[in-house]
Amino acid sequence: MTATLPAAFAEIRDDFLALPERERLTLLLEFANELPDLPARYADHPDLLERVVECQSPVYLFTEVDEAGLVHLHATAPREAPTTRGFASILAQGVEGASVEELLAIPEDVPFDLGLTKVVSPLRLRGMVGMLGRTKRQARERVATSS
Repeated sequence: MTATLPAAFAEIRDDFLALPERERLTLLLEFANELPDLPARYADHPDLLERVVECQSPVYLFTEVDEAGLVHLHATAPREAPTTRGFASILAQGVEGASVEELLAIPEDVPFDLGLTKVVSPLRLRGMVGMLGRTKRQARERVATSS
């Protein structure tokens, strides 16, 4: 639990760990309802989004790095896949406004530190690992192409 995390991500992790295990699933579902709709520039051009093939459900994402070097993650997943939506929402909220360096410092296995291993299958947790990996790769690519 000593992982280096952006402040928002650390707060989310701490919120999960403060709850009894059975209530963590409820919190995950609350995050699913908080996943914002895609901005029109992506909703109108889904070809810009990358599918996260590690996820059982179809989830797509796009990582932006603004001129100040801050990360903005946009993701979409079907409402019929609340676990996947919850993970996408946690990741989007946890890295929003973080620096690229903060994003890249997040441990690859951080989804397993949310205290959900007994209520969510490892396959679903690996899906969130896939989302994080793609987010990091896209951020690296954005920085490389902007310099």
